Amino acid sequence: MQFELKKWELGDAESVAQYANNINIADFLRNGFPLPYTAADAVSYIHGYESDTPERICRAIAVDGLASGSIGVFVREDVYAKSAEIGYWLGEPFWNKGVMTSAIRQMCSLAFERLPIVRIYAEPFAHNPGSCRALEKAGFTLEGVLKNSIFKNNRIYDSCIYALLKESFPFL
Repeated sequence: MQFELKKWELGDAESVAQYANNINIADFLRNGFPLPYTAADAVSYIHGYESDTPERICRAIAVDGLASGSIGVFVREDVYAKSAEIGYWLGEPFWNKGVMTSAIRQMCSLAFERLPIVRIYAEPFAHNPGSCRALEKAGFTLEGVLKNSIFKNNRIYDSCIYALLKESFPFL
């Protein structure tokens, strides 16, 4: 399946709102991800991430030219300043087609080239095997499971810590 990582544009709001307005996506993301997800939410998000900064890179995942998901790398602060967190989501029609694994690899290449970091990590919910599998296929290593670390929809879940080190990333 063909896709590209592209900078966010206001014209992406309609398609991203269409794909983001999905409980199967929101249930695996932090509470800041709204549901329902409206066009106004999309516009607000795009305004916040149209431009890269020294602390972050964020891109639309465009499938067949339409923004169908999002991926970003965010540099941490203080003693974690050489680490960055990757976060992402993808419209459900594009799951299990290799898009997210490729998007993760591309975004990590971009982040390692442009940001002053040595490590990228992700914290997927442990009960999200698709996200864990995409990270593993992209070269991330499971560092641990955090028991009872997530409180979402009035339930407690485990989360995982995956990491990718710049020194061992084969796609640079």
